[in-house]
Amino acid sequence: MTKRIWLAAASVLALLTTSGCGGGGDESGSADRSAPASESATAGGGASGEFGTASITGKVEYAGAAPQESAIKMDADPYCSLQHPSGVTTTNYVVGAGGGLKWAFVYVKEGLSGTYGQPASAVVLDQKGCEYVPHVFGIMPGQELKILNSDETLHNIHSLPTESRQFNLAMPRAGMELKQSFRAPEVMVRIKCDVHPWMECFAGVVSHPFHAVSGDDGSFKLDRLPAGTYTIEAWHEAGGMQTQTVTVGDGESTQITFSFQA
Repeated sequence: MTKRIWLAAASVLALLTTSGCGGGGDESGSADRSAPASESATAGGGASGEFGTASITGKVEYAGAAPQESAIKMDADPYCSLQHPSGVTTTNYVVGAGGGLKWAFVYVKEGLSGTYGQPASAVVLDQKGCEYVPHVFGIMPGQELKILNSDETLHNIHSLPTESRQFNLAMPRAGMELKQSFRAPEVMVRIKCDVHPWMECFAGVVSHPFHAVSGDDGSFKLDRLPAGTYTIEAWHEAGGMQTQTVTVGDGESTQITFSFQA
């Protein structure tokens, strides 16, 4: 590592040593156990909320030609540079064939009733190639977030919620694993690395399982919905937020499109 990255690493470790997890985290650096993931809940299971046979499918598009992304300089940590010999760029607007916009978080904002239990399975967030994988994800309050470090370099994972307690944890070794959770719904929660400033990702914390992230072609699907009228919101880190009102009946599938531009 260069002197610059060693200084950054030393600063992060010193901060964690003196202040624990930061933002009120526990001093041992272990997981936030104030809202543990339910071990007995089944995937998609609900406490009182209903599931149905309706679905909402669609596409998130970018209007016009995709804007030029900027090159990311990873020279401060030689390990990171070696993982991307051809270089890497920002991901403000990842536009695929046909104008599909990737990494939009789509979820039911209004219209549901009842409460839904957390899935028994964890959401996995990896640090690989000095990037967060995935870049955007959905999770329920109390659901386990399993954080991995697949890189042979120091990372520091720092969440910035306003409705839950922050966690701010160093992961200096490849193969490390930590477990965290969020206490309350919030769209969106930014997560960053204090050692590598280009690293960030976003978590959509919602109180039900009806959420999705648009894929390479911009497509998404919200299924197993009860019949009803819903406000559907699409969030994109650079494009902002858009909403649509959709009514679906039992067994019906309705298609919608969200269109963003710079």
